[in-house]
Amino acid sequence: MTEDHTDITPPRDEGGPIPEAGWLGRAIDRVGIVFAIGIIIAMLILIQEVVLRYFFNRPTIWAHETTVFLSGVAFVFGGLYCTARDSHIRVVLIYDQLGPKMRRAFDVVISIVCGLAAAMFTWAAWIMVSRAAFTPAGDFRLERSGSAWDPVYPGAIKVFLMLVLGIMTVQFAILAVNYARGRR
Repeated sequence: MTEDHTDITPPRDEGGPIPEAGWLGRAIDRVGIVFAIGIIIAMLILIQEVVLRYFFNRPTIWAHETTVFLSGVAFVFGGLYCTARDSHIRVVLIYDQLGPKMRRAFDVVISIVCGLAAAMFTWAAWIMVSRAAFTPAGDFRLERSGSAWDPVYPGAIKVFLMLVLGIMTVQFAILAVNYARGRR
């Protein structure tokens, strides 16, 4: 007795972006290492802070805000990274039961809807950035934390979020087009 496996999607390489992500997905995948290193740097800063604080009674004023910033940008970039690798959360109860043609149609529709959502979030982020990066007179000045150290991290992460959402919008458009074309 033989089984027909024509409806089963072939396994894909889990080591990088999906082919439908195109050139942008490959670039996003390569840049991901920068943010992974940022997480390691944040860990090293926290270890240093613990040693300075509890062994030498000499805490820093910059460690907490820097580790929060490094972790924050890594998590923001993580959404874009997951988009390029198709490793986002999906309700598979229905999706996995579909045949290849319906799955492809779902991929196109899902990419369009996600792209529209990302575009709306980019616009909302722009409104946030316009308040966090510009003075009422229109001069560029990033929002600061207000702490003793007072870095520009709050304004910088808002600008970064807007840029990542804009790139995510483009990535979803590339995915929609490539899914519609059936490109792998």
